[in-house]
Amino acid sequence: MTDWENWLRSAAKRPSDHETSKRDRTEREIRDALANYEPLRGKPYRVYAKGSYVNNTNVRLNFDVDIAVEYYGYFYYDLDFELKGQDKSVVGIVDSEDPYTREEFKADINAALQHAFGRNAISEGDIAYRVRENRTTLPADVVPCWEYRRYDAINICHVGSRVYPTSGGYKDNYPAIQLQNGRAKTRATNRRYKRMVRALKKLQTVLAEADLIDHEIPSYLVECIVYNVPNAEFNHSTYLADMKSVLAFVFNGTLSGGGSPDWHEVHELRYLFRGSDWDRTAVHALSDAAWEYIGFE
Repeated sequence: MTDWENWLRSAAKRPSDHETSKRDRTEREIRDALANYEPLRGKPYRVYAKGSYVNNTNVRLNFDVDIAVEYYGYFYYDLDFELKGQDKSVVGIVDSEDPYTREEFKADINAALQHAFGRNAISEGDIAYRVRENRTTLPADVVPCWEYRRYDAINICHVGSRVYPTSGGYKDNYPAIQLQNGRAKTRATNRRYKRMVRALKKLQTVLAEADLIDHEIPSYLVECIVYNVPNAEFNHSTYLADMKSVLAFVFNGTLSGGGSPDWHEVHELRYLFRGSDWDRTAVHALSDAAWEYIGFE
């Protein structure tokens, strides 16, 4: 018989100090590789960690670091809501004269990483350059991106980043707002929000390895579904009671006719399931399998 209270408390723990120091060293080495590459010197870009590590929702021994390299010599934008259909001048946007292309920025990042770590240590994916781990650092996905602004009204602008996959199209994200909202919910739930995220991520890995679910849903989607659980469902006397409340809310919300169409991503600027590729049925299957596996009634 599994002692689920102790299991959840262990699964909910943050990465060890050793893992955290390797994460910091990984980010520092990538930052140095870019700074030391002559064609990038003087270019307006910023480097920052994003994803589960920086949001403190990664499970132990989840060796992945996402590093954004964001160009801000110009920015991409959308005029939405009150401003839809209006001219960009209404919010003071003028055409950029910066000649530095997206292709050039990507190529310079790739060259900088190969120069610092070796050609064989770098592989190119659809949105990121993968840097192989070594003894002192973690593997990293280095993501070229560009500043993005969404204007909802004259005085309402949400600043994020835009990624252009090699396969075409683009994806907009709001990592700073995601970080801010996640921290606020963590405070509001006495730290239980992120602990339940980490525990559920670990639990779904167990379920996948036991062939009790078809596949693991993405790490960010786990973070989002737990974010939508009301604060009142957290902070019971036990972690087991918290997990029961989380799974019940997710299960009921992802039923046909449930409340999940109104759920948002963590940054709260986009619906989670409306008009997206996220699989609501896979989320429902996860909550169902986890409930049965733990033995809730």
